[in-house]
Formats: sequence, structure tokens, C-alpha cells
Amino acid sequence: MNYPVWYVPGIGGGLLIAIIAILHVFVSHFAVGGGLYLIYSEKKGLREKSPGILKFTRDHARFFLLLTMVFGSITGVGIWFIIALVNPAATSMLIHIFVFGWAAEWVFFVVEITAAFFYFYTFGKISARLHLQIGWLYFAAAWMSLFLINGIIAFMLTPGSWLENGNFWAGFFNPSFFPSLFFRTCIALMLAGIYGCTTAAFTKDETVRLQMTRFSGKWSLGALLGSIPFAVWYLYSLPEQAQALVLGKSPTISAAFIWGIFSVVLLLILILTTSILWPRLNRRMIALGAMVCALISFGAFEWVREAARRPYALNEIMYSNMLLKEDQQKVAEQGYLNSARWVPAEAKSGNDALISGHEIFVHQCYACHSVDGLNNDIVALTATMSHTALSSYISKIHRLRYFMPPFFGTEAEASALASFIVAGLHGKPVAPPAAAKDAGSLAFDQHCGSCHAVDDLLPAVDGLEPAEIQEMLETLDELSDEMVPFEGTEEEKAALIRFFHEGGVAVDSVEPNQVDGGMVFEQNCSACHSAEELVPFFESLTLDDIRLTLETLDELSDEMVPFEGSESEREALVRFLFQGEANVDNGGAGDLQPALVFEENCTICHEAAVAVDYFESATAQEITETLASLDELSDEMVPFEGSEEEQKALVRFLQNAQGDS
Repeated sequence: MNYPVWYVPGIGGGLLIAIIAILHVFVSHFAVGGGLYLIYSEKKGLREKSPGILKFTRDHARFFLLLTMVFGSITGVGIWFIIALVNPAATSMLIHIFVFGWAAEWVFFVVEITAAFFYFYTFGKISARLHLQIGWLYFAAAWMSLFLINGIIAFMLTPGSWLENGNFWAGFFNPSFFPSLFFRTCIALMLAGIYGCTTAAFTKDETVRLQMTRFSGKWSLGALLGSIPFAVWYLYSLPEQAQALVLGKSPTISAAFIWGIFSVVLLLILILTTSILWPRLNRRMIALGAMVCALISFGAFEWVREAARRPYALNEIMYSNMLLKEDQQKVAEQGYLNSARWVPAEAKSGNDALISGHEIFVHQCYACHSVDGLNNDIVALTATMSHTALSSYISKIHRLRYFMPPFFGTEAEASALASFIVAGLHGKPVAPPAAAKDAGSLAFDQHCGSCHAVDDLLPAVDGLEPAEIQEMLETLDELSDEMVPFEGTEEEKAALIRFFHEGGVAVDSVEPNQVDGGMVFEQNCSACHSAEELVPFFESLTLDDIRLTLETLDELSDEMVPFEGSESEREALVRFLFQGEANVDNGGAGDLQPALVFEENCTICHEAAVAVDYFESATAQEITETLASLDELSDEMVPFEGSEEEQKALVRFLQNAQGDS
């Protein structure tokens, strides 16, 4: 909000950070573990008085120096460059919070570079004892660099008590500091062994190749096995939400996690077989394959760790789109466009929803979504969503998808963002005329359309009765952790039930009798009363008497208030208390009795018990169709000729087995 956004829609800044960061940490951790590996490789050569092993160590030191000091340094600068472009707000905050930590790390980095050059260029030219001391100096400086950076990186995910006191040390020694430090140290040592196997595979001396392959394999295996308890500790040091994302709440994170586990297992097999048991198998392609497995596994870990912070860049402090958590209420009141510093006046005016929506997308969505790109492509993700569905989804996005930041802004700005995505990116109409949207499809758009297409859901509800669909809507969280029970009004629920029950056919309006009277009773009355207590009280009253009673409950008791639900909910409750909804017509007008409709239209030829038995397993739709085509069943019958209200009452009579009433 306080910084401009570097907008590269087809790629996405997050993907660029991931590519550079994973390559850098793969080398920088080698820079830590490789220092200790060189010391013990040299000690092995000295102990065994092996010129071949010492030559191997010197060659490996040259490779080590070039890779870590050149490629590692360039990618290190690259990380600072890319994070400053993609998320300058989070970068600035980390610098300000840990300025002395960064300064100390840079001091150790200078010592690390100096010691690395001295180690290589004095190899074989000074005493072995002094040379090993230089190696130890290098390793100590490199590990301290890891120590300091680890504290800052861990803070981004687990700020701990810093959130309450703002103390430097509380933020640095945060809840995940030690498990992360020990895990990374083990990974650094493991990578050193993998790199050692690679150097060994390129060694011409067969004896040295076999010796150093087995040495490197044992080194890697020990470090890999040692990392397992620290990995578990690290996982359980994360916040509950982050754990949930890693363990399956987020499909993309779970996929990366699985890739990481798979590559670790494959790497373990390669270490055991080609490095320890049969070192002769450690040829160049095998060694490079092990390197790829190590890169994938470590890359998966880093990607999962970064993604587990979602929706934050700095957990509980700043969202991934550079918006501070504490500013949400203020921005909601003022509007995002009026609060942001780097949006054009044309967007702030609100005269063109597409321009305003585009700016909001750039500032609030682009941090995680590309446009027709590889990284969470917003076009693909919203392909089936209407403007209504997307507007509704945006307003509750964080509640439905914890790993996405909440929308900062007004309802009008949410609508503008939806307009940009629907019309600007997809070229679809922003919204149909109000009259064209029936209650059922509108309810679907608002509550389901953000994640589902109509055609995808209809097979799941095909053949279900309205009561079964209602039960499903009320227990959606049992079907998936990513869903919540239906949260709309009773009218919207009723319309949606009919929409599904009738196969996605338009529902022009929500009829009062579709509201579940039992549900209304449970929500409004059951805290103090049971149905068994109240139904006898109302059984001798007329519908109008019950309505009047509900409107004057405060006159019956000081502890009650008049019924406060909607008109449709009141009518549903009236029918429920009237003891038998089948005695009330679907429109809720008058005292039309289904049994009377049957008697007037059917009893000349049919007994109620026989008719009810005939329709026992039929749905309401099937009964309606049968009544409309009675002449096809018998030449002596004609299609039902009563009013629509009478037909509905008769359908309910036949479906609800009221033949004995």
C-alpha cells in the first residue's frame, strides 16, 4: 500500500523469488556443511598419508570456492534484489527489526569469504595444523552466518512473543529457531556429502574415487538420518494453521511436501546403494541424479516453509500483498484505493470499474497470482465464476480459504475487482439484469459458484430428496475441511435446495413453505422450549391465532420477545406449530387442506389409502408429472384441473401419506 508494485503478470514475483532462493540456499547450505567436510576430508588424507585423498580435497576445495563464492554470492545478491522488487514492505520491516542481526551476519560473511580464499590458496603451502585451523575458522564463520540468518527467517513464520513486546531477542530466538537451526545444520552436512560424491564421480584415480565415494555416502547418510527428528520437531513448532497447511489443508503445499518426501526416499536409496554398498556404481550420471534429488527435496522443503506462512509474508504481521493486518479495519472504512499511495487518480475516482479493479488486483492479488502464467494463474482459477459468485467469494475469501489474505476494501471495490477479473480477463458480462437472476441460481452464485460449476454438482445431488439436500448443505464441513455449512438465510437455503432438486432449473422465487419450520423452531425457540411442550399448546388454535401469538410473545412472558425472524420464517414456524404442514397450502394463504383437495377431486374413484400407497416411493416432481398426465394412465381420467395451490397441496398429501387424516 505504501510501495509501488513491480508488475510482471505472466510470471509473478513469487515464482522468481522461489527460483532464485532455492538455487541460492542449495549452494549456501553447501557452503556451511562443505567447510566441515573439507576439514575431515583433509584430516583423512593426512591420517592415511594419502596424496590421492589430499589431491581430491584440494580439487574439491577449488570446486567449492568457485561455486559458493561466485554463484552463491551472485544469487545471494539476487535474492536481495528480487525481494526488494517484489515485496519491499516486508524487506524493509525485516531490515528495521533486525538491523544489528544483519550487520553481524555481514561481518561473519566477510570472515567466511576471507577464510575460504586463504584455505584454498594456502593448501599444501603451510603447515597442516595451521591449514586446518583456517578451515575451522571458515566453518565457524559460515555456521554463524547460518545461525543469524536462521533467526530472521524463522521469525517470518513464528514471531512468537515479539508480537506482544517487540523485543529483538524474543523475535530472534523465536519458537522455531532451534529446530530450524539444527535441521538446517544437518541438511547442510548432508548436501556436503552429496557434493562430495559428485566430485568423487569425476575423480580419475579409481582407488580414491571408491574411498571418497564411500566416505561421502556415510557422511550424507548420517546427516540425513540425523535431520529426521529435527524435521519433526520443526514441524510441530509451527503455528497450528501452518501445520494444517503442510499436512493437507492446502493441496498445493501437500503436493510439494509429497514431492519432497519422494525425492528424499530416492536420495536415501541412491546413497545406500551407489555410495556405501556398491561405490563402483557412483558414476557421473548417478552422482548428478543424486544432486537433482537433493535439489528437489531441499527445494520442496523451502517451498513448503515459505508457503506455510500463507497468507502472511510476516506471520500475524503483514500479509503477502504488503498489507498490515492491523490496517484492515481502517482500510475497510476508508476504501483501499483511497488509502493506497501508488494508484492513479483515475482508479481512485471509481468511474471505471475495470480500471479500479485492475489496480486492486495488482496491489492485492498479484503477490500470489499471475495472469495466464505458471504461478496460481488467476484466469484458470476463476474460469467458471460469475461476477456475483466472485464478488461474494472475495468478501469472505480469508474465512473460506485461510491461506489467502482477507480483502482490504469496500463492497464497491470488491465488485470492481470482480469486474476486472470477470469482464477484463475473461470477457464475460459483469452481471445479468436483476430480473434474469432467479433466487436459486443467485443463491448458487453467491454461496457455491466461487468453487463449483453447476454441472459439476448436479450429479452429486441427483435423486436426493429436498430433506437430504438440506442435510448435506448443513454438514458441508463433514464432506471437506475446505467447506463450511451453508451460511445464507433460510430463504436462500430453500431456493438453493429447489435449484438442486429441480436439476439447476430456474427458481423464480422462494416460497414460504420451503423454509424448514423445524429448523426455525430450533433456532428461535428450542433454547427454552421443546416441540413436545409447545405443539399441544397450539393444536387448538387457528393459523391466525398462532401468528398473533408469535407477534405478542412479550405479553405472555417478560422473558420472551415477539418473533424476530423473516416473514417466510414466521410462516414456516406457524405451520410447524399448527401440527402438520400438510394442512397448509404452499403459498401459506388461507387454510387450504390437502385432504379436502383429495376428497373433492379424487375420492369418487379412489380411496386415499390406495392412492397414497401407489405414490409411496415417488418424488414430488414425479407426482406432479403424474397428475398432469392422468389421461395417459387411463381413458377414464383427465389431468388434474384444480388451481396451482390445490395441486401443490394434493402433491404434499400424496407424498406425506396423509391418507388417514
